[in-house]
Amino acid sequence: MSDAVALPPKLAEIVADFELMEGREKLELLLEYANRFTPFPAHLVLPGNIEDVPECMTPVQMAAEMKGDKLYFYFDVPEESPTVRGYASLIMEGINGCTPGEVISIPAEFYFRMGLQDVLTPQRLNGMAAILAHVKRKASKELYG
Repeated sequence: MSDAVALPPKLAEIVADFELMEGREKLELLLEYANRFTPFPAHLVLPGNIEDVPECMTPVQMAAEMKGDKLYFYFDVPEESPTVRGYASLIMEGINGCTPGEVISIPAEFYFRMGLQDVLTPQRLNGMAAILAHVKRKASKELYG
């Protein structure tokens, strides 16, 4: 699979875990990620640091910071939206500490390998695509200015 090469190692591990799951197990694993969700660090909760992901039906906000040449992303997702919260959490676990170039190279539909289209609504999948698009856009800004 060509997109396996493009995935950062941690994200590739997460995708592989989901690939091993069947049906409802995929949703349960996503909910485990929701339970591990970490909120914005206090130093990022400043005007101008946080951007909305308006394409998502769930109110999602994102912030990012560079530490050296590595990018770190943070999200704010309501607890009432556990699937979106879980996806944001697995994105943070899977790509935090990557370079902007590594983030940009993530295939837009990588999550289809996880089989999430079998357990989530098309609206949730659209939200996931929007989150990834914002992450990649932020990485591109960091890389190209």
